[in-house]
Amino acid sequence: MEAVTAPTGRVRIFDALRHRDFRLLWSGQAVSLLGDMAFVTALGWRTFTLAGSSRLGVVLLCESGAMLATLLVGGVLADRYERRRMMIVSDVWRFAAVGAIALVDATGHLTFPILLGLAILVGLGDGFFYPAVGGIVPLVVEQPALASANSLMGIARWGSLMIGPSLAAFTYGAGGASVVFGFNAATFLVSAGLIWLARPRAVETPPREGTLREIRDGARYVAGIPWLWVTISLFAVVLMLQYAPQQVLLPKLVHQHFDRGVGAYGLLTTSLGVGTVLGTIAFGVLQPRRRRGVVAYTVWLVNSAAIAGLVLSPWFPLASGLAVLRGACLAFGVAIWETMLQELVPEHLLARVISLDVFGSFGLMPVGLAIWASVANVAPPGVLIASGAGVSSVLVAIALTRRWLWEID
Repeated sequence: MEAVTAPTGRVRIFDALRHRDFRLLWSGQAVSLLGDMAFVTALGWRTFTLAGSSRLGVVLLCESGAMLATLLVGGVLADRYERRRMMIVSDVWRFAAVGAIALVDATGHLTFPILLGLAILVGLGDGFFYPAVGGIVPLVVEQPALASANSLMGIARWGSLMIGPSLAAFTYGAGGASVVFGFNAATFLVSAGLIWLARPRAVETPPREGTLREIRDGARYVAGIPWLWVTISLFAVVLMLQYAPQQVLLPKLVHQHFDRGVGAYGLLTTSLGVGTVLGTIAFGVLQPRRRRGVVAYTVWLVNSAAIAGLVLSPWFPLASGLAVLRGACLAFGVAIWETMLQELVPEHLLARVISLDVFGSFGLMPVGLAIWASVANVAPPGVLIASGAGVSSVLVAIALTRRWLWEID
């Protein structure tokens, strides 16, 4: 990574782009994430039309389970080996898996078992990728530019949420799901090629102690810090209660509650993306330094309330507006969390802590997906999603009363 002198004073939102290696990372992720969000939208609607909403829960369950199966090992490998190389291998893996889905669907041979098997392969690649990309950010910018880098990475991530679903809906309608899948496959090659050109700063790695022991070392570190283990554990429950039902039931909600089709499905997710981009930009401008844990939990509490309002709204325009609000809150809180991890966690443990964060936070997602898929026909989808968001609101509010949250900056 080339040396760039950081400016004095408050770091501006675009300062991280002064670093060549970050520009390469950001460009590759902006393209790849756009493909990912288009893929998620197309996968959801293709599975829904192929096998129904309950089978969509099965696909998402198996894909997320596969990601969790490789996530902790991926964290160890990303702390042990070059994170850039881990990203490239994962990108090539996912190119092959998603490309296969596109090919089979284009030839008219896509069946539910084939779709399920290939989605599992995608999930396995995701598990190796996430710790590496999360841990590489501090290696391509100087520490004062971390907030800027996370804001820009958030803009790429959440911008894809704004553009990807609508792009998928338009492309799906014009050329079918196979075109969307093929586009996503190609973006993995773009990402791999750009990060191959980067030269991140090397990390001094400790002696190898075996994969399981290195995972335990990371877990021991997390367990000793309340703001880490409580947040990770809490969001394992929160995501099971309010994210999993949206994954399973959102297509059904759009179809039954709002009486609309795939275009509205994509538009609702795009509205969420607009909010997340706005929230990320707000973080980049404000860059809070005091009571960051309290600020993050507060905006997450508003997010949960907005979810309940969204799914119970009698009007689609109001639902879209609430999607913007919840997106802004979600992204602002996530940007705070990621910056705290990168600033406060030791560099040689960062990838493992990130893998534990994702593993812990999403650890109950397979359970949640299975539960919500099994009760998909018990009550209207809006009622089911709102009930999970309501319980989540109570849990987050309780955490806001804890002293350790108010003591951390």
